[in-house]
Amino acid sequence: MISSRLTKALLGTVTAAALSIGTLAGATAATAAPAQQAPTRTVALQAAFNNLGLTTSEAKSVQCYVRDAGFSPGTIDGQLGTNSWKAWQRFLNALGYNAGTVDGVVGPNTIRALQRFLIYVGYDTGGVDGVAGTKTREAWKAFSHLGGGWC
Repeated sequence: MISSRLTKALLGTVTAAALSIGTLAGATAATAAPAQQAPTRTVALQAAFNNLGLTTSEAKSVQCYVRDAGFSPGTIDGQLGTNSWKAWQRFLNALGYNAGTVDGVVGPNTIRALQRFLIYVGYDTGGVDGVAGTKTREAWKAFSHLGGGWC
């Protein structure tokens, strides 16, 4: 059986640890405040990059393409992140394909603009619907190989 002095010491240690992480704010060793439930919210986690099915070397190719067209994607690293997609959005907007706001987010406007561009250069995306479905991804992949790539 644990002595009462040891029990108090353990309770004090646990309370001190809990206070340091904020779960028992204002609690004492004798009585702990009831736990407050933090409000929950759903957060959609977005990948740091979205290659839309491209391999690293294929993504480098489309980064080089947009760079060579005069729109800086940042580092040519094969990861289509925010800077790469901002460059593509600026490129697509400059050509009149209406990618919308230049924010680096690969949303329906960006996908529709990319689909319009890919159709213009001769690829079948399955239509312009703002969804990066199988045909759009296949067209994007084929485009990355056009002319042997751009890097």
